[in-house]
Amino acid sequence: MFMENVHLVPEEEEDDLYTGYNDYNPTFDGEDLHNDEGFQQAVRTSHGRRPPVSYIAPSRIPVGTAMGRPMTGAVQDGAARPMTAVRAAGYSSSIARGSVFDPLGQAKGPAPPLETRNEDTPEEKIKILEKKVNDLIEESCLAHARGDLQLSLEKAKEAGRKERALVRQREQTGTADHINLDLTYSVLFNLANQYANNDMYTEALNTYQVIVKNKMFSNAGRLKVNMANIYFKQKNYTKAIKFYRMALDQISNAHNAMRIKIMQNIGVVFIHMGQYSDAITSFEYIMSESPNIKTGFNLILCYYAIGDRERMKKAFQKLICVPLGIDDDDKYIPPNDDPHANMVIEAIKNDKLHQMERERKALAEKYIMTSAKLIAPAIESSFAAGFDWCVDMVKGSQYVELANDLEINKAITYLRQRDFKQAVETLKMFEKKDSRVKSAAATNLSFLYFLEKDYDQADRYAELAMSADRYNPAALVNKGNTEFVKEDYEKAAEFYKEALHNDSSCTEALYNLGLTYKRLGRLEEALDCFLKLHAILRNSAQVMYQLANLYEMLEDPHQAIEWLMQLTSVTPTDAQVLAKLGDLYDNEGDKSQAFQYYYESYRYFPSNISVIEWLGAYYIDTQFCEKAIQYFERATLIQPTQVKWQLMVASCYRRSGNYQKALETYKDIHRKFPENVECLRFLVRLCTDMGLKEVQDYATKLKKVEKMKEIREQRVRSGRDSSARGRREGSAGSGDGQSNHGTSAKGERLSVKLKTLPGSNEPYEASTQQEIDASYVDPLGPQMQRPKTAARKRTEEDEFADEELGDDLLPE
Repeated sequence: MFMENVHLVPEEEEDDLYTGYNDYNPTFDGEDLHNDEGFQQAVRTSHGRRPPVSYIAPSRIPVGTAMGRPMTGAVQDGAARPMTAVRAAGYSSSIARGSVFDPLGQAKGPAPPLETRNEDTPEEKIKILEKKVNDLIEESCLAHARGDLQLSLEKAKEAGRKERALVRQREQTGTADHINLDLTYSVLFNLANQYANNDMYTEALNTYQVIVKNKMFSNAGRLKVNMANIYFKQKNYTKAIKFYRMALDQISNAHNAMRIKIMQNIGVVFIHMGQYSDAITSFEYIMSESPNIKTGFNLILCYYAIGDRERMKKAFQKLICVPLGIDDDDKYIPPNDDPHANMVIEAIKNDKLHQMERERKALAEKYIMTSAKLIAPAIESSFAAGFDWCVDMVKGSQYVELANDLEINKAITYLRQRDFKQAVETLKMFEKKDSRVKSAAATNLSFLYFLEKDYDQADRYAELAMSADRYNPAALVNKGNTEFVKEDYEKAAEFYKEALHNDSSCTEALYNLGLTYKRLGRLEEALDCFLKLHAILRNSAQVMYQLANLYEMLEDPHQAIEWLMQLTSVTPTDAQVLAKLGDLYDNEGDKSQAFQYYYESYRYFPSNISVIEWLGAYYIDTQFCEKAIQYFERATLIQPTQVKWQLMVASCYRRSGNYQKALETYKDIHRKFPENVECLRFLVRLCTDMGLKEVQDYATKLKKVEKMKEIREQRVRSGRDSSARGRREGSAGSGDGQSNHGTSAKGERLSVKLKTLPGSNEPYEASTQQEIDASYVDPLGPQMQRPKTAARKRTEEDEFADEELGDDLLPE
């Protein structure tokens, strides 16, 4: 039934769908054109180049719209209207035949040039002037950023002048209503800032007043804060308070951070005025609204100033509870199993944000440590109990790691009070703590024992500090110091080098390494160390002195003088440096320069015997004996038992022709030193020349003294001969060696006893003083110029504990 409705097409009615595709007009067959004679003739003659027949458009075109668009289906001379898309593409039936197809209009040539801007118009002149003003403000700010304050002020002034010219020009053109108030405000504000930066406070205040009094400037009242800052710099605290409060009144509560900063400034001004109660009011308000570290520290200072113990404790508790707003350091610890996270953490480990966090934390720890050290002696009956309370409070806060540092500061306080026993006991408590604290405590203990010259204990604790933290440069320096004292200079140098390897800025290690090389005779390496140290410590007097001393040892006096001259610019009143300069110039033969520096040294320190002696000898050499008298009299006051200075005074009187005064001086010397042969000889000579009766008496005394001197010398020679003979007999045989040894010992004791007694023409303490000079250690440091004796070498090179180990290992 279904197939009944289907009708099949008969076969004879079936059409071929592809019929006609292979049929084509032979006219379009271009393969035989080169054989077509007619086509070739047309190409060779002008027949093929005839102009096309011109097409004349019809005179009437049906218009369908107001713009002349043909109506749909309109017929032009029997031809249908072309499609709109074809017409838009560039085709037009109205164009004559043979025209060039140019839809983009390129045949018309390039576009005409733009019209030039006419800069002579008033509007253009105003715009150019405004741009110049803005450029000057920017140049002024950039100059200030570079630190060129004078140039920044000049640019600001020039911007002000051009801005006033701009305002006048607007008034002349009648456009005063369009004055750029923002530009005027910027010019005045920048000018006031540059005045203040150049300490021209009066001009700055006047400029700020111009801005504040102009009602057209919005929010100008805030600039009263800047005016208050200037009054504070001028120490006009009353006006500073007034302007801070005026600014506070003009700032709404929406700007709470700004109000808090102004309140903090008000509190600081009250502290400078000594009004601690008013300052406390401001700081307490800030700590209740928006607590911060600085305000908490200032509040503790105010409570300390008024002596309120309980409120000091409360303020300290508030201080350690102030939130820092930073993340824990744990987030910067990279996990081991995530390489992507490790790369991210490595990138942010030392970025600007983490640096800011570290700085904020370090500042908070500094304020807390300072507060604890300040209030600890005041909040309890003893500073130890106060430190214990502070330690307990810190242990329960977010700054728990500061507790150990407070304990170390407790030991340092004991040191300042000269209680070394308590300091040592406090530091020994850290031997069982973690490695960092143990290393710091052991370092300080080593330093203490080294100062007490207990070098074994110093070495022990230096080893303990190194075992707890091998990278502790202070511990390595202390270990090197103990080796230096043992005179194992090579080993000491190794420890100093290791300390420098761990911390290249450890100046103590570098200084001591230079001294070690100096002791080893490696002067060039020592010089290199001290030159590096001078690049770090530009104004260190000790480093400059060591450099001068090394150049002197290297026989380069000109460089030594140059470094000592630099040293005088740092310590211009150091008498020993001036004396050393005089000595170097004297060795160079420049007596005038030597006299100048010796005289300056005497002026600052008139008790240096070597300087006094040189000045007196200089005046004697220049035939000014009268001027030499005052120097030798000064030496007499310093060393009254030294007869040579009094003899020099008498000699100066005699050389200057004042024989009467010379005679009185010799008589006075004879009363004090009756056995002085030289004095008696001059008395005999003067009395003979002056014809005095005392000449016989002095001649008799002279003979007696000379005879005693001969007897003394004979006894000394006999004692030496007997001791030498006893030694020879003792070495000859062992049978009678016992008695010979006794004789030798007796002779030696006699010789030693005679050596300690002065001769008749020597000062009584000449030998004793010489022995003292040879072993005396001057604790004043390397600035001191040393006399050219064994004592000079000792104090310049061998004094290690006081002047050369400048190693302050106590924590800051």
